[in-house]
Amino acid sequence: MSRIRSHIAVNILAGLVALLVGCGSLVTRSEPVVVKRAQMHMGTLVTITAVAKNETVAQAATTAGFAEIHRLEGLLSTWIPTSELSRVNASAGVMPVSVSSETLAVVQNALQVAEMTNGGFNIAIGPAVDAWNVIESQRIPTESELDELRPLVNLQAVHADVRAKTIFLEKTRMRIDVGGIGKGYAADQAAEALRKAGAVAGVVALSGDIKTFGRLPDGKQFPIGIQHPRQDGSVLVWIDLQDEAISTAGDYERFFERDGVRYHHILDPRTLQPARGCQSVTVIAREGVWADGLDTGIFVMGAELGMRLVETLPDVEAIIVDADGRLLVSSGLQQRIRMP
Repeated sequence: MSRIRSHIAVNILAGLVALLVGCGSLVTRSEPVVVKRAQMHMGTLVTITAVAKNETVAQAATTAGFAEIHRLEGLLSTWIPTSELSRVNASAGVMPVSVSSETLAVVQNALQVAEMTNGGFNIAIGPAVDAWNVIESQRIPTESELDELRPLVNLQAVHADVRAKTIFLEKTRMRIDVGGIGKGYAADQAAEALRKAGAVAGVVALSGDIKTFGRLPDGKQFPIGIQHPRQDGSVLVWIDLQDEAISTAGDYERFFERDGVRYHHILDPRTLQPARGCQSVTVIAREGVWADGLDTGIFVMGAELGMRLVETLPDVEAIIVDADGRLLVSSGLQQRIRMP
């Protein structure tokens, strides 16, 4: 599902922050250095933590991570008119557009997640999200308005040609937005940039899309707190991560209420109405690109169907809060989570 990322639901444990002093680094004679920096990229706050043998290497690693995210933003952003995706959208209904291997791969991954989630994840749903505009106008579109948009959110009209390295949208006014999977991909690539620059461990966090690798200097994994969907500022559960990614989709960041009904931004592509089966879905996977895409798709599928899917996928786990507030934890996480 194309969406402005509002699943920002993950907090790095305060203990990690305690390691960071002064300008964001801790220097000891016996342990590696930890450097933490933050910048704005892809329309969100990006925080990168690098563990390296000295501060020079750690600072260089974070710089490399930010540079990689900035580079990918130039390919994948729909807010930059010259980006590859913007050119694809501008040529909707007109002609295929040549794109880089990376842009093509992200779109292919998105289409694969759409298939895995029975259409729950849809990078073409942007026109319907705009019709709802839950932050600004807070109006409920009529069924006739939504019916007019249905042809524009049809993923069958999105053609990614691997051989020609082109993307084509069949209908004018169609557009695709990979914000619901691209941040996870960017976290993956930035983490790899940190490694290549000499970091031995680190965390790349694009809001709630987080990729970890290695361990903290004390040998511990990176502790992550998952936001409680109905208690603002409270942690639902804690989970320690190493060489894993985590992403959360929830109905609690961008929404409005009317007559006791919550209208949020995560739409079901079949109905073009807010999905009702979950309050939040957190997915843990080896790669951020999969965690990022699957959380939304599973949110739309609903708790039971979504958890069934998770149990069939290798190296994928999930923590789901269903519509009634019931907590579901996949089999591979039941011994790993900690209650607050």
